[in-house]
Amino acid sequence: MTPFQTILAKELRCFFVSPVFYVVGAVFLFISGLIAHLMTANAGQQAVRFLQIQNTYAQLNLNELVFRSLFYSLDFVLMFLLPILTMRLFAEERKLQTFELLLTSPVGINELISAKYISVLLIYLGLLSLTSLTPILLSLYSSFHWNPILTGYVALALQGGFFLACGLLASATTENQVVAAFLSFGMILLIWLLGGLGSLLGDTTIGTVLAYLSFSEHYDRLVRGLLEAKDIVYYVSGTVLMLFIAHRVVDSHRWS
Repeated sequence: MTPFQTILAKELRCFFVSPVFYVVGAVFLFISGLIAHLMTANAGQQAVRFLQIQNTYAQLNLNELVFRSLFYSLDFVLMFLLPILTMRLFAEERKLQTFELLLTSPVGINELISAKYISVLLIYLGLLSLTSLTPILLSLYSSFHWNPILTGYVALALQGGFFLACGLLASATTENQVVAAFLSFGMILLIWLLGGLGSLLGDTTIGTVLAYLSFSEHYDRLVRGLLEAKDIVYYVSGTVLMLFIAHRVVDSHRWS
């Protein structure tokens, strides 16, 4: 096995033996299922009310009533849960004093960063794939458009990947896992608030730049079914930037 594969396998094993992973996974799946149930029940109540008033069956827009609300809600859930998932990536290595061993071993920093990031990304995508049971089950009882749902899952994958990169960077800066989680959440929250500040500044140049730097508009367009290259570029470049900064942070410890 290559060093990359060895670290990747080791990180995946650490996740599956960690109670944090099962708690985060259970909370994520429970909340996503609960939100989907509440949105579906609300859509059913609207259909019943329309039937009582108009005495006719109404074809409800489940994309609007259920899935769009679900995707917007999961965005906020990820802001809180993903920092917990990434807090141990480097902080645990430093606390257990194995960080220096990694840096002096014949493993490149690129391999180290990429293996840790891909491991947590695979874990997240696995959890995200389980939520696809919601649209699959609903498709047995009702009809809706699949394109906005697919772009919504693309949005969740890209958004989650970006949040995970922020979490990896935060974990590389400290040996305290709780501090790493709060740093990651603060970083994500700050980027999110840039969108609100950009809205306050209106159509000015600074307002437009700040709105672009925030992930809010990019995520919103993808959830509404608009797959544009500028949104993909935003997430990919943002993720690469966070990983590059994490690379520089880790590399700085090699010479300290």
